[in-house]
Amino acid sequence: MRLLQYHIIFILLTLGSVRAQTMTEPRVNWLTFEQLEDSLAVQPKPVLLFFHTEWCSYCKKMMRENFTNESVVNSINQNYYAVEFDAESVQEVAFEGLVLKNESRQKRTGQYHDLVKLLLGKNKRPTFPFTILLNADFSVKSTNFNYLSVKQILKIL
Repeated sequence: MRLLQYHIIFILLTLGSVRAQTMTEPRVNWLTFEQLEDSLAVQPKPVLLFFHTEWCSYCKKMMRENFTNESVVNSINQNYYAVEFDAESVQEVAFEGLVLKNESRQKRTGQYHDLVKLLLGKNKRPTFPFTILLNADFSVKSTNFNYLSVKQILKIL
């Protein structure tokens, strides 16, 4: 009898584990800039750019909570191409015939990628997170240099 109880418990735990693995939370279909360029060539569409850093707690909160919210994810995935980018990344980015990089060879706090500098202009210091929405013609729809709640994101989308 005791062996049967152990088998039942084992089966229930296994089923629970399998069920938890198959139930995935919604995710934004993040693209790289290279993938974005290819996608735009095939089908123009508005673009959401999300810039973050490793040390930014509000960036992490937006990634963890807001960009996994089903309504936000559905709206972004249906209506936008989305790119998330570490503003201090040292990887080169090829986009529209330009190759952009970080002047620093090592990832360092405050050493921003040329892409970030290009989007901000010369005299602006970024605050994170920052989100830029572009229309299909690449005109700026909105720029937000702060944490956005789910309600705020849905409103600007």
